[in-house]
Parts: sequence; structure tokens; C-alpha cells
Amino acid sequence: MKLHELTPAEGSTKVAKRIGRGHGSGNGKTAGKGHKGQKARSGGSIRPGFEGGQMPLQRRVPKRGFNNIFAAKAAIVNLGDIDARFEAGAVVDAQALMDCGLVKDCKNGVKVLGNGEMTKSLTIQAKSFSKTAQNKIEGAGGKAEVI
Repeated sequence: MKLHELTPAEGSTKVAKRIGRGHGSGNGKTAGKGHKGQKARSGGSIRPGFEGGQMPLQRRVPKRGFNNIFAAKAAIVNLGDIDARFEAGAVVDAQALMDCGLVKDCKNGVKVLGNGEMTKSLTIQAKSFSKTAQNKIEGAGGKAEVI
């Protein structure tokens, strides 16, 4: 095989559509743009959300609420995931959760939510617990310690 014999893989290249090159090409005269109007003009593309000069929807709808950029969001973990990963009697803290891969980043602490079943007696240390999580942990004979 020589350099001049190399060809691209079948279907990987596409020939550009040559528009405005006469009637015989099938794309002559109006070049596939139809007759007149904003979309037929050069530079005639309208931005997303433009409604022809009418006040657009995103400006008609009132603003509501705000996003607190200083809020410290705790990493969340569900009880069902903790129950599946740890042995009975284990002490579960933020570092243990990071080691087993349930939490990636716990700079702002960990919050335990009550989704899932608790079958083992575990001591869980976290920044906060939901009410259902606390009830399920204590119901299974474990401890929910707020640190």
C-alpha cells in the first residue's frame, strides 16, 4: 500500500452541497431557501427565543426566588445504601463513606436520608439526619450521632 492509495473509510466523508450553481444542480436560483422573507436573506437567522418582536416568554414570566451562593450543601446518603455496604456493629462516619465510594466530597458534612430499609445495628456519625432516617436507625438498634 502506498500513500496515494489511501482512502477514507466508507461513509466517513460527505461531499459538500454546492448551492446556487445553476438549474441543473437542483439547487440553483434560490439555493434551497425558497422565496423572499427573513430566512431567505443573508445573515437571516433568528436567535432562539425570538418571537418576532413580541415580548418573549422568558421576559413575560415573573422572576421568583433566589439562589443563595453561600449555602453550604451537605453530601446526602440514603440509609439503604449504608445498610448494603457496612457490616453490623460498624461505626459509619464521613471518611468511611468516602472510602466505600458513597460520598465523593464531604467538606460541608453528610446528611443521612431515610430512603431504604435498615436491617443492621450501626453507629452512624453525620452532620444531620432526616426524622425518618433517625427513627429507622434507632428502630434497628443503632445510634444516630450528630457531629
